[in-house]
Amino acid sequence: MGERRAADNKKAPPKAKWPVLQPKLNLQITRLKDKDLFTVQNFFTPAESKAFIKAAESAGFEHQGSLGPAKGEAYRDNDRIAVNDPALADMVWQSGLSKLLSDIKIRGKAAVGLNPNIRFYRYKVGQHFGQHIDESVDLGEGKHTVYTLLVYLSGAAKTKDKSDSKNMKDCASEPIVGGETVFYGSRNRVVAEASSLYVAPAEGMALLHIHGDKCMLHEARNVSKGIKYVFRSDVVFA
Repeated sequence: MGERRAADNKKAPPKAKWPVLQPKLNLQITRLKDKDLFTVQNFFTPAESKAFIKAAESAGFEHQGSLGPAKGEAYRDNDRIAVNDPALADMVWQSGLSKLLSDIKIRGKAAVGLNPNIRFYRYKVGQHFGQHIDESVDLGEGKHTVYTLLVYLSGAAKTKDKSDSKNMKDCASEPIVGGETVFYGSRNRVVAEASSLYVAPAEGMALLHIHGDKCMLHEARNVSKGIKYVFRSDVVFA
């Protein structure tokens, strides 16, 4: 039921011109379950989120599905881009995560960067990712991934300013309905109040959760309106 970790050796497509991220000085962690699950508001600015969507759309998504639980796989129906881009991973890491995670230690190891295997997910209406766990990846030289990093590039409805009016017809401008990331306990029960562990997508918000042998069962709920875009990587410890 875990997420498949096939090697992605693709380089960033020529048409994918990723935006340059500005350093974020006042980021704050909101803990949802001790150190295992937390969010960071405004990790990407609205302009950065929209620029990532534009770049990803220019690169071109490919559909990704699965055979479902009957074949021992989580049900999956979304579109994906996967690139191996150390420079992009380092830019995102240095934009704020490096300082934010500097005090977290796991089994005596510290966070040192992001997995250069970067993925972009697109969920259209009716698409979702069933219950699954994320596995840790051994990157060699004593490095392995510990946290999943998701950054929502689009989100639920919010007040728009005048600068957004010209983009009302953009694919990312329609507010998302549905698409929540939901975490469960070991017996498929929600482990806390719904408001704590049903995480609704919000533009620019980062969600980090521990994976590997301590990963909570989780899913990406069905999108019923709008298009959900997600930036995905993993936090590496060494």
